[in-house]
Amino acid sequence: MVQKGPRPLVLCGPSGSGKSTLLKRLLKEFPDKFGFSVSHTTRSPRPGEKDGVHYHFTNKDDMLAAIEKGEFIETATFSGNMYGTSKQAVEHVRLTGRICVLDIEMEGVKQVKKTDLDPLLVFVMPPSIEELERRLRARNTEQEDALKKRLDTARREIEFGEQPGNFHIIILNDNLDKAYSDLCEFISKNVPEKMEEPNNSNEN
Repeated sequence: MVQKGPRPLVLCGPSGSGKSTLLKRLLKEFPDKFGFSVSHTTRSPRPGEKDGVHYHFTNKDDMLAAIEKGEFIETATFSGNMYGTSKQAVEHVRLTGRICVLDIEMEGVKQVKKTDLDPLLVFVMPPSIEELERRLRARNTEQEDALKKRLDTARREIEFGEQPGNFHIIILNDNLDKAYSDLCEFISKNVPEKMEEPNNSNEN
């Protein structure tokens, strides 16, 4: 893939870390500057989720066939379901001249780092595992065994997030406004001011 336009922004963090909330706020506040790369998934839609908006909902056979054809930048299996970022989804955002934002898991980050996308990598850190568990339980969307699996995965993700060199910045989300401010400050330092211009490519 050829580098065109501004560098993509990758947000990673355990389920319940608040990365989706930060992402929604960023996209709402700066709709002309950021565009969300809609991932593919084989899981069923949750209430209120729309195909092509929250995810491209697909099935395992179709997704495996697309991966085989080299149509994905990164894929991962999470809680028994497949997730992935297609080249087309990223290109769709970049052609508008906006910064493409990816919300991906740990395995996806490892794969994206091997591409020539040169993304800005942000890890959203929960205050503690205890707080993360409280947030996940408050959602009341999963059975106990599924919740335990999520917490085990979260521990591995936090360990990966803390390793030097894996991310450009770690944002502690113990206060949403502060975390959002830290995110905006990081982006403004690393993204060209005229990022809304499609032809402005800023390669370091």
